[in-house]
Amino acid sequence: MANDEVILLDFWPSMFGMRLRIALAEKEIKYEYKEEDLWNKSPLLLQMNPIHKKIPVLIHNGKPICESIIGVEYIEEVWKDKAPLLPSDPYERAQARFWADYIDKKLYDTARKIYTTTGDEQEAGKKDFIEILKVLEGALGEKPYYGGDNFGFGDIALIGFYCWFHAYEIYGNFSIEAECPKLVAWAKRCMKKDSVAKTLPDQHKVLEFAKILREKLGLE
Repeated sequence: MANDEVILLDFWPSMFGMRLRIALAEKEIKYEYKEEDLWNKSPLLLQMNPIHKKIPVLIHNGKPICESIIGVEYIEEVWKDKAPLLPSDPYERAQARFWADYIDKKLYDTARKIYTTTGDEQEAGKKDFIEILKVLEGALGEKPYYGGDNFGFGDIALIGFYCWFHAYEIYGNFSIEAECPKLVAWAKRCMKKDSVAKTLPDQHKVLEFAKILREKLGLE
């Protein structure tokens, strides 16, 4: 696979794109990163993801793989000889996929309400967000990582949200660490890994981006 052409269409604050960047880093795969402007999408993005027209898109030898979790699984299957992201046991693999699916179905839309809404809707979003985090904290239990002793699929699915925590806290006026100390300890553990530390942008930079989004929505 030494002659593979790998391209990633992405947008720097996307927690979904971060999944693919981390997975590629874990596997030590060289790739070309192409930053997208979500308000002026490139012809390549529209060609490679004509259905959803969204990032991230992994392009492997000219073929697009859309949706971030599917992309992480693809990376695991194609480059399976290095840094396994999914456990070998079928039941444990199913559990990892369950929690990744839970994160995809629950977390983003709920978290978004914290910085894109006000009043009762924002409070409801914050309450739901904390409840989801507590469920995820319970799933982690006393393990260092979601997959047990090794960083893997479940961790990759969730860790990108960590760089948004500061923005959620500022606009929601609450402390995630006070609500979910074990989850924040897990995130800090993940941040000690090069693949994560070099991928996640600075939380203050993400806060500035959230402010721009709020301005576009007329909330600032």
